[in-house]
Amino acid sequence: MKFKGIINRIKNSYNYTTRIEKAYFAFINFIRLTLVFAMISSIITQSWTALFVTILVLILTFLPYILEVSYKINLPLEFEFISVMFIYAAIFLGEVHDYYTYYWWWDIILHGGSAITMGFVGFTIMYVLYRGKKITARPSTIATFSFSFALAIGALWEIVEFTVDQTFGLNMQRSGLVDTMWDLILDSVGALIASSLGYLYIKRREVFIISGVMKRFINDNPQLFKINKKR
Repeated sequence: MKFKGIINRIKNSYNYTTRIEKAYFAFINFIRLTLVFAMISSIITQSWTALFVTILVLILTFLPYILEVSYKINLPLEFEFISVMFIYAAIFLGEVHDYYTYYWWWDIILHGGSAITMGFVGFTIMYVLYRGKKITARPSTIATFSFSFALAIGALWEIVEFTVDQTFGLNMQRSGLVDTMWDLILDSVGALIASSLGYLYIKRREVFIISGVMKRFINDNPQLFKINKKR
């Protein structure tokens, strides 16, 4: 019953009204359709490792919605889009279709972009607690947590890459230690960018990109900020 309730709430979360939201919905489902075709192709060619990875990617594309219904929050559309695209690009395109080998810059974009995204996630977590009067913290402390959070996620991802390589015989780490260190350096740069922008947002409230996203996030989740939404 609990699982059925989660499925129903996921269906209700597909309540898109604006053109941008509808375009996002269509694009994400197109991505999922390509994964279904890839699964069929893997079965025909008996590529069982590719089939397993593709199924995993398909399941993970629903992760933002599961987070929304599980924790009763509304995530910014930008976060949902980036999360799904990162999973698709890193695991499906990167590993199954070997984009890491064909395009030298693929890994750089993914690690830098994901670090910035995770830095914003860390910042949002602390900002919710800060605005909700759950903690007392300086802007520098919130920025430091954002940086550390993003870097920690990057380190965990390197552990995932190592585990997958050892278990399934893939080559996610390619050059081993050198690849891992460059990935962590990219993670650090992305984390620094995100934490710096978060710091400036707290101080000024008007910062490139963040201001609009945070404003919508606050308006869509008044329960997190103890805000009485006007009817």
